[in-house]
Amino acid sequence: MKNQVITFALLVTLLSGLTVSAQKLVKGDGRYKIAVVDLMILKRQKLSAFQLTKELGADGVEVDMGGLGDRETFDNKLADDTIRALFLEKAKEYNLEIASLAMTGFYAQSFPERPTAVKAVQDCINTMKKMNVKIGFLPLGVPGDLTKNPGVRPAIVARLKEVGKMAEEAGVVIGIESTLSATDQLQLLKDIGSPAIQIYFNFSNAVSNGRDLYKEIEILGSHICQIHCTNHDSVWLQNDKTINMNLVKQALDKIGYKGWLVIERSRDATDPKNVKRNFSANVAYMKSIFQ
Repeated sequence: MKNQVITFALLVTLLSGLTVSAQKLVKGDGRYKIAVVDLMILKRQKLSAFQLTKELGADGVEVDMGGLGDRETFDNKLADDTIRALFLEKAKEYNLEIASLAMTGFYAQSFPERPTAVKAVQDCINTMKKMNVKIGFLPLGVPGDLTKNPGVRPAIVARLKEVGKMAEEAGVVIGIESTLSATDQLQLLKDIGSPAIQIYFNFSNAVSNGRDLYKEIEILGSHICQIHCTNHDSVWLQNDKTINMNLVKQALDKIGYKGWLVIERSRDATDPKNVKRNFSANVAYMKSIFQ
């Protein structure tokens, strides 16, 4: 009888352990990964971004293509074979991934008007291929704001058709960010007509324009290729009353999203320059929800 009691107790313990393991497996199924932006952690195209990313607790980093300004293309150090190899080695050393390459120079520069805009994107695509990075981030920016400047739409559509063909040939995706509503973004994608042009979704676009963040996610669905999961600077994500991250997760689960949540901003306004404090807090919070 005593042996039977011990055996039963052991069985209960084993089953409990299996249940806990199963729960952990369901929660951390690898669907969501958390990254930071090298530009925003003040490490734009710097090898030291990888060590800092690791210290912040993130799974990867979005690497910027470099400044644009009046140049024909980006000030891209990764075009150099030696430097590019060092970046890939450093990512491997810290067991990190490069979530995407970002063309943030187009926030201020005009994608629809610059004569060499498509060439600059081609340079990004070439770098993506060499680094085996599948997502490129292209903000349409202030000059390409289709809400305020609807007249540039034909030029944007025409150029993104070109970009789409190049991206399809390279086997990569270019994620565009705009101020349009989810419904209007879908129409823009329809006008472009390329599966290689998708939406790089930004929480702050929906929030700052008074839209339903969770509904916007559901409308865009599988057209979302990657996400900037932060709002404007003021408070950490865990203290942001305008975003219910559990509802965000429900919406992303519903559309079957699998991929990167990239932390861009959401710094504490009282201590905005403290990179480690701000980004480690946001990374830890996002991991507590999504992993």
